[in-house]
Amino acid sequence: MDMITGIKERRSIRKFKDEVVDRELMNEIMEVTKFAPSWANFQIARYTFVENKDLIAKLAHDGVKDFVYNVDTLKNATNVLVLSYVKGKSGRLDDYGIHNDDSKANVWEIFDAGIACQTFCLAAHAKGIGTVVMGVINDEAISKIVDLPENESVAALIVYGYPEGEHPAPSSRKSVAEIARFK
Repeated sequence: MDMITGIKERRSIRKFKDEVVDRELMNEIMEVTKFAPSWANFQIARYTFVENKDLIAKLAHDGVKDFVYNVDTLKNATNVLVLSYVKGKSGRLDDYGIHNDDSKANVWEIFDAGIACQTFCLAAHAKGIGTVVMGVINDEAISKIVDLPENESVAALIVYGYPEGEHPAPSSRKSVAEIARFK
C-alpha cells in the first residue's frame, strides 16, 4: 500500500475480532513507528501494550471518564496501547544554551505524542491492523493501572486489532478551499 492510499483509507475502527495481535507483527509495526519525528529527535513517545483482560477491564472502568463509546469499545478489546511521553524534554534546548520559558514549551510534548500516534496508526493500517484513538481519558488513573514511570504522562489510549466486519467508507471531507489559505 502506498502512503497516499494509506492516509486516505485509514479509519477509526471500533469493532475487532476477539484475538490478540501477534507480537511479531506488533514488533514490525513498532519498527516503522520508531521513525516518527520528534523535537530535537528526543524520541519521547513510549508504548505500553496491554493484552491482560483484567487490566483492560480496569481501563474501561476507571480510565475513560465513563465516556460510553470508549467504555463499550474497551469492554470488547483484546489489545490496547497506552501511548505516553517522557515529560520535560520536548520544547527545551537548554543543552544548546537556548532557554525557552515560553508557555508553548510544554505543548511540544503532546505534539510529539500526536505525531507518534498517527505514525503508529498508519503503520498498523499498512499491516492490516485497525486502530481507534481515545482522547477522553483519565491519564492519572491510566498511569496507575499500567504502572507508568513517574516521568511519563499518558497522551492517549489506542485500541487496536484485527478489524471485524467491513472497512468503513470515508466520511465527507471539506474542500481544500475551505481549510487552506495561500498568502
